[in-house]
Parts: sequence; C-alpha cells; structure tokens
Amino acid sequence: MISDQAEGGEAHLQALLREGYALLARGDIEGAGRCCRQALAQRADLVPGHFLVGLVALEARQRRTAFSAFQSVVRLDPDHAAAWAHLARLYMSEGQVNRADQALREPLRTRPDEPVVLDMIGTTLSLMGEYDAAQAFYGRANTRRPDHPPFMQNLANNLVYQGDSDGAQRIFQRIIELQPDSPQSHWGLSSARRAADSTHIEQMRALQAGHRDNPRARAFYLYAIGKECEDLQAWEEAFEAFAAGAAARRSSVDYDEAAEAAMFEQLEQAYDQAWLDAPGSGDPDPSPIFVLGQPRTGTTLIERIIGSHSQVHAAGELQQFPLAVRRLAAYRDPRRFSAELFDRARSLDPGQLAALYLKTTRRMRGTTARFVDKLPQNYLLLPLILKALPNAKIVHLVRDPMDACFASFKQLFADAYLHSYDQEEMARHHLRYRRLMSTWRERFAGRFFDITYEDTVSDLEPSARALLDFLELPWEDACLEFHRRGGAVSTASAAQVREPAHTRSIGRWRRYEQQLQPMARVLAEAGLVVR
Repeated sequence: MISDQAEGGEAHLQALLREGYALLARGDIEGAGRCCRQALAQRADLVPGHFLVGLVALEARQRRTAFSAFQSVVRLDPDHAAAWAHLARLYMSEGQVNRADQALREPLRTRPDEPVVLDMIGTTLSLMGEYDAAQAFYGRANTRRPDHPPFMQNLANNLVYQGDSDGAQRIFQRIIELQPDSPQSHWGLSSARRAADSTHIEQMRALQAGHRDNPRARAFYLYAIGKECEDLQAWEEAFEAFAAGAAARRSSVDYDEAAEAAMFEQLEQAYDQAWLDAPGSGDPDPSPIFVLGQPRTGTTLIERIIGSHSQVHAAGELQQFPLAVRRLAAYRDPRRFSAELFDRARSLDPGQLAALYLKTTRRMRGTTARFVDKLPQNYLLLPLILKALPNAKIVHLVRDPMDACFASFKQLFADAYLHSYDQEEMARHHLRYRRLMSTWRERFAGRFFDITYEDTVSDLEPSARALLDFLELPWEDACLEFHRRGGAVSTASAAQVREPAHTRSIGRWRRYEQQLQPMARVLAEAGLVVR
C-alpha cells in the first residue's frame, strides 16, 4: 500500500512538471509557476521543480528569484550542468565576473552534452570575450540539435563577429525559412548583404507592423529597413526608418546620462600625471597595439592596415582589458563602466592588471610579435593602459563630429552605446568624449597617436607610413593592400573594409542635413563647427 502511494505521488509530481514545462513553452508564466509551487509543496527538495522555478523567473524577468532557484538546484545536485550554466550567465550579465568564472568551471567539469547547456556556455563565453571558445560550444549545440532557431541565431551572431559574413548569411536565411517572423535574423541578413531591390524591405515592413507592443523587435526590423533603403539610395525612407528604429530602441533601454556625465568627471579628476607617476610598475611587454575611439569612425580600417603587416596579428575587439579591471576591482555593477569602477581602479596594481590582460588574451594574439586590440571604448581606460603596459602603442581615431555621431545613430548596437538612440544625447556624449580625449592629449602628451579618418581615406600612403613609424614597424607595401587580406572582420561594415580605401562615407550625414538639425545644433553650440 505504501509503495503504491509513493508511486502515485511520484507520478503526480512528474505530471505536474510536464505540465509546467508545457505551459512555460506556450508562454503561460503564471500557469507554469503554479505547477512549480504545487510540486515543491509536495517535495521541497525536488531538483527539477527548483530548476523550473528558475526558468519561469527568467521568463518573468525576476532575476533575484532565478538566482535563488538555480542556487537551490546546485546545492541539491552539484553536478547539474544546466543550473551552473544559468548561474554563470546571470553572474556575467550582472557584471560579477569573478563569480561567473567560478560558476562556469562547474558545467565544464561535468563535460555537458545537452544542447541547451552548450548554447548557454557559449553565450557566457561570448560575454567574457572568449569568442573562439564560444563558437565551438555554439557549433556543438547546433550539431546536437539542428534547425533550432535560437541556437542557430547565436552561432550566426558569433560568425558575424568573427567576420564570416557568408556563413552567417546562410544561417540567417535558414532561420527565416523555419521561422519567418525572426526580427534579429532579418536584421542580420540585411547587414550581411547589399539589397538589390525592395522585396525584403516590403516583407519586413509587414512583419514589423505586427510588433507594435515589442519595441525591441520593431527596432531590428526598422534598422534593417533603413540599411536596405540606403543600399537603394532611398534616402528619405532610410532616415524615416532609422529615426523610428532609434525611438523604439531608446524606449527599451535604460540610459542614465547623468551617471555617464559623472563618470567622465571622475575620469578627468582622478587620472592625472601625478597618478601615472605614482609608485607601481606595469609590464614592459611591447606587443599590444590598442586602436580606440568612437565606434563607426574607422577603427576597423586602421586595424586592417596595421594587421596587414607581417609582424602584427589583428585580434579584433577584445573585452579582456576592461574585464581584467572589473575582475581585479571586484566590481559587481551590471553597467560596463561607471564612476565607481574608475574610482576602484585607481588603486589597482598595474603589474597585476597587465599580467591578467596578457594571460587572458594569450589565445587571441596569434603567433606574431605584435597584436591589435581594437575595442573602441578602451579610450576610457587609456590611463590604466599606459600604467599597466607602458610600452604598448595606442592609436586614436579622429573623425568629423557629425559623420561620427550619425554613423552611430543609424547603427543598432547589442547592449553598448546606449547614448546613440537620441540625436541630442548622442551629440552630448560625443562632446564628453572629445573633452576627455583632449584632457588625455594634454596630460599624456606623445603617449598616443591621433590618426584622422578623412586624411587616411583621402590619401592612404602618407597616413599609413606615419602610422607605422609611430608603431616602430618597418614599411611593408602590404599595408596599402589591406582589402586583399583574408581573416575575420568584426565590424558592422565588414563588406566595406574588403574594398580599397574610399571617401564615400565622408560627409554622408549631409544627405540628411535637415533631419539631423537637433544633433548639429548641440555640436555647434559647443563650438564644433559643422562644416
């Protein structure tokens, strides 16, 4: 009798769990949560019940509950790879890099084979800047569960970052075949190829109309429409789509302009020549070359020129220096950069910072004597780079303010550059950036090299020669043939850097001069001449 009752209770629990997962799959968060509560009321140590609670909490965006649920799972079952993977991803998304490192070791220890776990490990590694390792896990997830759009999307995004536009395009097309209303895949497909006609534009217009309550989905479609309209030189329609996409995206992000302004003030106040000259020595390794500045200003072009040299490997946009700062500062804020981070970073040991950066970039640096790290936002970290790596070379891209601001405004970014979705916010951010670079130029004279985008594309050879002189590299004609070089191109304009240098992007904002008056006015009032 007791045995029969136990079997009946177990069967009821399993039925509750199956129902909970089915309800969650259909989007019924409340119903799935009810099943969890009923199951755990019968057995408080039910591992699948706690795991389902975590999944429901993630869907409901209740991060604290998700943390608690997955922590309960690993307490009850220390080998639960999926729960560890979820915890690693949650810690990383909260900016708790050290805890993410620890959590990620656990599923790797168990050598997981479940596609969902492999995919989640790939996502966490991507957040850590480990893109090559992430690609391997995404690939395994897709092999074990083929034609599953979420896994395919992550792999395609990784291929875009690695510069494999053709491979990514094939995956985006397959996702759209399987699931026609896939906003991110349509956007990815638009970015990977040049539009020949308006067929895809009309398809996306119809799809975005069905997402009136989903600004993130609408943003993907609208930015893709804008890009393809530009391909077809339909300028009015392009700007209309970009502006609507920016408004949709701005409504779904939390950009704190006051906090950003405070961060820039903190940087100017805290990092001066006296700080740089204070006791504490870094690593004399001369191998890193940092290319930095604002996004969409030509950093990839310069990386391609330098990376065409036989002594240099182009490593892409590495997250490792800012992550090293976060790890050593024990910084837990989900914001990538803040006044608090830079206050903590002032007391870091420069030798430890250099050692951690060089260790975590080892697999990405290639086999040449030098390597390029072209993360644009490293301009915020310039004093820390100078102190940790005093023999590193730093190259700063300078571009016309309106072209620079418009190039960001018309680009949909992942989770960075939140200032770029409003014309006036974009312009005010650019002014803060220019003032900070002016401060660094004054305080650290001669420690970095300014190169102008317009001069470089207008007359390549003199700019390239001056650049290589600064880098103390012998001249090689291959640096003028950068467009012939293969390899990854991690940029939103990957197709353009496969071409010789051109001037088509100079003054592009003029096509939208009337629509961009709010941006132009802010820059002009600050004394920047809008030529």
